[in-house]
Amino acid sequence: MKKLFTLLMIVSVIVSCRKDDSSFDGNNIQEMYSDFMVLSTFKVDKDSIDFANGEKAVFSAQFNKPVSWKISIKGQTSKAEKIITGQTKFIDATNATWNGSTTVFPMFKAENCIAQLTIDGVADTFQVQTKVKSLKVNQGLVIADFENGFSPSWTKFVQTGANMDFNIKNDTLCPQGAKYLRMAGTVNWDYLIGLIDYPATAYGTTKTLNLSANPNDVYFNCLIYGESASNPSIVLFQFKEDENADGSINGNSDDQYDYQINVNWIGWKLVTIKYADLVTLVNGQPSTPKGNSQHNPDKIGKISMLHLADPSQGFAACKIDYIMFTSAPLEP
Repeated sequence: MKKLFTLLMIVSVIVSCRKDDSSFDGNNIQEMYSDFMVLSTFKVDKDSIDFANGEKAVFSAQFNKPVSWKISIKGQTSKAEKIITGQTKFIDATNATWNGSTTVFPMFKAENCIAQLTIDGVADTFQVQTKVKSLKVNQGLVIADFENGFSPSWTKFVQTGANMDFNIKNDTLCPQGAKYLRMAGTVNWDYLIGLIDYPATAYGTTKTLNLSANPNDVYFNCLIYGESASNPSIVLFQFKEDENADGSINGNSDDQYDYQINVNWIGWKLVTIKYADLVTLVNGQPSTPKGNSQHNPDKIGKISMLHLADPSQGFAACKIDYIMFTSAPLEP
């Protein structure tokens, strides 16, 4: 009798632990292989968006099963594009909110936009229209966007070479605002084609930049356009700290941190780096800083921007715009 009772208990435990066959994790098989249907049409919650005042656009739609979808928002004047993607059975504020940022440059203008929804495996596309009433405002310290030309506080040096161009342009290739800087030329005896020094005094009355002292809270950003894959430009930023704030940069006792960008792409691209991640470079190789070896963005006394290229490869060119510091990676 005791053995029978024990056997019944074991059977009872097994039955109670058995998984209910009526439910399971993952997508329903019947749902996955059903014909695609739109349950709620593609919409946007605003006809006009005031990004400058913090408004955002929310797109929505619902389907009968999870699908891979893409929303492409295109500016009808600027040709800017914002791309949002997902793999769900719904589109809503959790996965399709637009804050005015750009995926494909140039940046948006105050303009009419068309948002198009495409779904993998579905021939139909869906569209809605909206309007950018005002532009997204990016908070930070702008070092140069070239909208007002060359500041008299900057120092520019350009080598004497062939096809030299170190000038501000105003054309349809501009990614932000109306102007950008083109740096180009052939210098067959030196890597340096030209440079610009941006002293801290150009941005206020103090001898160092007004940035956070925490290097983890400071990000450096810029937009760079690569023109050639055969002889890529090198853009080198040098951040020279004035550790005693005396207005003088001493290369033997002050830290310098560097950001070398090998422009090995074609078109506009955003590059971003945290100040804490910068290293000191000597001839392109990491080296030991000459000062206190501490990243102090609030002690930057001058920024030098150098356009470099391999002299044996001939002509090199790139474009640059929207050089700025932010408290988080820039989302232009």
